[in-house]
Amino acid sequence: MGASNEIKKRAENLRKTIEKHNYLYYVLDAPEINDSAYDSLFAELLELEENFPELKTLDSPTQRVGGEPLKAFQKVKHIVPQWSFNDAFSEEGVEDFDKRVKNFLARHNSGEKEEIKENLEYTCELKIDGLKVVLEYEKGLLKRAATRGDGVTGEDVTNNVKTIKSVPLKLFEPVDIIVEGEVWLSKSNLEKINQARKEKGESLFANPRNIAAGTLRQLDPKIVAERKLDVFIYDIAKISFPNSPHIQEGLNFLTTQFEELEYLQKLGFKVNKNFKLCHGINEVISYWETWQKRKEKEDYLIDGVVVKVNEIKKQNQLGFTGKAPRFAVALKFPAEQVTTLVEDIVLQVGRTGVLTPVAHLRPVLVAGSVVSRATLHNEDEIKRLDVRIGDTVILQKAGDVIPDIVSVVKDLRTGKERKFVWPKFVADCGGDGEIERVAGQAAWRCKNKDSFAQKKRRFYHFVSKSAFDIEHLGPKVIDALLDAELIATYDDIFTLKKGDLLSLPRFAEKSVDNLLTSIEKARNVSLPRLIVALSIPNVGEETAHLLAQNFQFSIFNFQKATKEELEKIEGIGPIVARSIVDWFKNKENTKLLSKLLQQIKIEQPTISNQQAVKNRLKGKIFVLTGTLKTMDRDEAKEKIRALGGGVSSSVSKETDYVVVGENPGSKYDNALKLGVKMLNEDQFKDLLNG
Repeated sequence: MGASNEIKKRAENLRKTIEKHNYLYYVLDAPEINDSAYDSLFAELLELEENFPELKTLDSPTQRVGGEPLKAFQKVKHIVPQWSFNDAFSEEGVEDFDKRVKNFLARHNSGEKEEIKENLEYTCELKIDGLKVVLEYEKGLLKRAATRGDGVTGEDVTNNVKTIKSVPLKLFEPVDIIVEGEVWLSKSNLEKINQARKEKGESLFANPRNIAAGTLRQLDPKIVAERKLDVFIYDIAKISFPNSPHIQEGLNFLTTQFEELEYLQKLGFKVNKNFKLCHGINEVISYWETWQKRKEKEDYLIDGVVVKVNEIKKQNQLGFTGKAPRFAVALKFPAEQVTTLVEDIVLQVGRTGVLTPVAHLRPVLVAGSVVSRATLHNEDEIKRLDVRIGDTVILQKAGDVIPDIVSVVKDLRTGKERKFVWPKFVADCGGDGEIERVAGQAAWRCKNKDSFAQKKRRFYHFVSKSAFDIEHLGPKVIDALLDAELIATYDDIFTLKKGDLLSLPRFAEKSVDNLLTSIEKARNVSLPRLIVALSIPNVGEETAHLLAQNFQFSIFNFQKATKEELEKIEGIGPIVARSIVDWFKNKENTKLLSKLLQQIKIEQPTISNQQAVKNRLKGKIFVLTGTLKTMDRDEAKEKIRALGGGVSSSVSKETDYVVVGENPGSKYDNALKLGVKMLNEDQFKDLLNG
């Protein structure tokens, strides 16, 4: 069955969009989307063309290497064509590559099939996220350096490359050789450059890759020298030995990719030291998984692993397709930005009645997990993005952060997309479903403050990690307890008995015992966690800690506080103060709290902790990003608060420190832009320990 008109139109729009971004990326070095989002568009087009071969055209971006080079430099025709790698994004993808290699070699060596029944050897190298450069040497002296360009023609950047101190001007052997490598800028140099630009009032650079590309095309080599670029060389494209007639032209004296990398080092080239010989595809996958965790520790950007068949004889047998080598693949790390379709936009009722628009997405793999939902925050955000039902969007996820829609790929619009119309009534609000705008905010909320949807959300929050932290009591269990009318208010959780729970479907004895143990453990709670659990509007985790400290860790002192007393606390404004006073004015709320206090015990901090509250980090604001190795995020927050510091969820000019763990998100970039001091985990621990 052939492609429908809709699919044909989609493929045509994808081709136009990809070519546009090819031009921005390869020609102008001014990308509008990051590599993983581009890869997502490319993968979609590739899949369409594989499913419907009639869609494949000669001018499709899947049939070419890249765009035209810039005209600002002299054009250089490459002696050896510059190929790109095919990509894999998962274990299954690289396993398929392994199968293709073995099947091809089996067909090529019909009499030697037995040799590929065993594991093949692969050399794995880190894929550095920089700019490819081709270096040409004659008799060991650097003759020319060129950018990759479109794979056939590049640009002469010899004078600029000569300023890179890791590029040898004279090799240790007088060989004629063409090598390929990656020019890059270190993260630490990026920080220094941005600090200098900030002091001059200039705009800051976004990432090291863009600076490396832009710097290599600077017309003034002095500017290039100041930027302190670096390079890793990873491949020999061609070699001969004019002064050594006993050695034939070519790579006959090298039998493996691993030997080739070692030989490059002997010639005086800088080679990334982390390459590894892997016996079989399982070792390849293990290497890839290891570097997913370790990549942030290096001072350069790494976006994947290049996997090459180790034996050069086999590489020659495998050869090339029209655009890529058959003997190698780029195994990318899980994408942090991808593209997908918005299938619907629905409103979700929160625990305080606030309505949050949520985009229902075509499921897509991003940052190692399948995502089908993304928050759109509020009505104003929908208008800002101009996101519509049916749009192709760029989705971003960093680490464990909730996915965000970054932008809409408007080039792919067909005219069938539908604008989201904010409703006047929402059934989940209960009653007549009326909604109202929250004064002074971009949010809408239910007029009815006690709908069933809100009730469920409040219970979900009450048992969550930042509140009572009751294990085994997730949303599905809460729903089952509410449906069975076993709980109606928070205190009911602490009165549940084994017989109550065993009467519910799919509740086994062991799971019931585990749940009851967790509930019993949760009876002892700190005052900040209790305040968080109550779902007082505008009172979050940090505010709860601030309130607990200022009211001597007494719920009764807190409950009696007036608006004026609350506003005197540094960090508590009139909106928060009014929310607290109004919450306690509601008789249903005070009754709820009174019943709850009969079931729980509020833990008092130790004297030493109370003293520490007034200690050296008082007034300092911290932001955490990425994963810490020696403590989880909650533990890190507690340590900061124990020393009087505060923790914020976003970076601003008021932030004193950003603590950076593995796989940091956008907070890291924001800290760079604002010039906020950043601490790695060891520096953070040193600060805590004094």
